[in-house]
Amino acid sequence: MTAKAQFHFADRLNAAITKKKSVVCVGLDPRLEQIPGFILKKAQSAHKNPMTAAAEAVLEFNKGIIDAVADLVPVVKPQIAFYEQYGHEGMRAFEETLHYAREKGVMTIADIKRGDIGSTAEAYAKAFLGKVNLFGKEVFSFNADAVTIAPYLGWDGIKPFVAEAKKYGKGVFILVKTSNVSSSDLQDLEVRDAQAKDFKAVYEIMGHFVDSWGADEMGDSNYSLVGAVVGATYPVQAKKLRQIMPQNIFLVPGYGAQGGTAEDVKPCFNEDGTGAVVNSSRGIIFAYKDSEQYHEKDYADAARDAVIKMNKELAAVK
Repeated sequence: MTAKAQFHFADRLNAAITKKKSVVCVGLDPRLEQIPGFILKKAQSAHKNPMTAAAEAVLEFNKGIIDAVADLVPVVKPQIAFYEQYGHEGMRAFEETLHYAREKGVMTIADIKRGDIGSTAEAYAKAFLGKVNLFGKEVFSFNADAVTIAPYLGWDGIKPFVAEAKKYGKGVFILVKTSNVSSSDLQDLEVRDAQAKDFKAVYEIMGHFVDSWGADEMGDSNYSLVGAVVGATYPVQAKKLRQIMPQNIFLVPGYGAQGGTAEDVKPCFNEDGTGAVVNSSRGIIFAYKDSEQYHEKDYADAARDAVIKMNKELAAVK
């Protein structure tokens, strides 16, 4: 692997995929009411502050999941909302989760869906991808490998993230066609393309933007550090977007609990089977709740088996 490949986000992610023979991304979306009771009791016994107890329970739960799947998956994706709700203690758990995953050799996507412009976007980008200046010294803050960002404000809201990603070997995933049912309200609207003199769906236009925004940021693997979020629940649209964005890695949510299947995600990959990572959250981290084989103390083992099963399902259709 060249020095560039060791640094470039897409190259690092593709190398991790190859090494672990997996395109599974585990979504770390901890819901307190679904975390095993023994973890909750332990945290409550150790901490009088309920916010601290909640954060510690989340962190212990996450560590158990990461330990169980670290050798099986290339990347995890903590969704920041599940941590922000517990205030500064929750954000500490979010940060420590990112750091713990890195220590275990797993890449991280901070699912933050930020979208702003100017100095605000630069501050977000520095916080999650780059370094901040602390009294004359540049230091990493959250130090995620990649982030999700919203493109509604256009290139002004994207550029700061791409700049920080390029500087520090990180990546960005831009929302293009999301997995939720109401995404069609806006993303499927057809608007007139003045240059092409025809009508295109908003998600198609956004795909073309993402393709162009990442065109100058290619790694040795022939993929850009600029990726796209494309839902597993919309395979027809995914097929169109794969043609529009052949060199952008897709982050594919919606697998499992939201209804997406292995067959549904097939269009998200290029013909050689590369170009995407598929996220599952509830179906993995809370697999123990739907199993007769595992009890709550075996939650990590249940998560591991869920990943193994998902890997097999995806391998069969790629």
